[in-house]
Amino acid sequence: MSGHCCDHSCEGHQSINNTEDMGVLYSLYTRIDTDRVECLNEAIEGSGRRVFKPWDQRLNFEQFVESDCDEELLFKIPFTGNVKLKGLIVIGGEDESHPSRIRLYKNRPDMNFDDVTVEADQEFETMRDMSGTLEYIIKIVKFSSVHHLTIHIPKNFGNETTKVYYIGLRGEFTKTQREAIVLTNYELAPNPAECKTDIQEKVPHQIH
Repeated sequence: MSGHCCDHSCEGHQSINNTEDMGVLYSLYTRIDTDRVECLNEAIEGSGRRVFKPWDQRLNFEQFVESDCDEELLFKIPFTGNVKLKGLIVIGGEDESHPSRIRLYKNRPDMNFDDVTVEADQEFETMRDMSGTLEYIIKIVKFSSVHHLTIHIPKNFGNETTKVYYIGLRGEFTKTQREAIVLTNYELAPNPAECKTDIQEKVPHQIH
């Protein structure tokens, strides 16, 4: 990935100066099973899934999720295959409602707020970022085979509620073995309609 690291890169994040290829790098949103995304404690039902959007729409502040009764949010994100997660970007509220900490859990689809006392697979402080040019580096060794990602936002910079406009994910996607088997079986299975036509016409089915 092109981009010059800032002085804080040793803390697990880096500033992105060259944004030319970011739309391609941050395209994992297309690999999210969006209809099954859940966001616990969202003020408006279904708003949490709207923050996973294309890079060039990250500054569309008309779509956002805001927490309801306190500052916590819990995103439950199923992928359509396996993901090797490498980077994360978050754009939050303009004021103190911006997330100040993020906790990540892999492959725990049944998590709720009662489970967040468990140690996260990765946890880091965040900085205010209204342009989406601050990337948090994900530990690939821990997130090399992810089919479900849980993002817990425990607090913000002091507001009663938390607001998020955009969450971007960077990484590599591979189909699961089950999907590959289903696809192979589908391709090998005979088409009943074609077989019936063959019998009626008494001519062999020709494959072009």
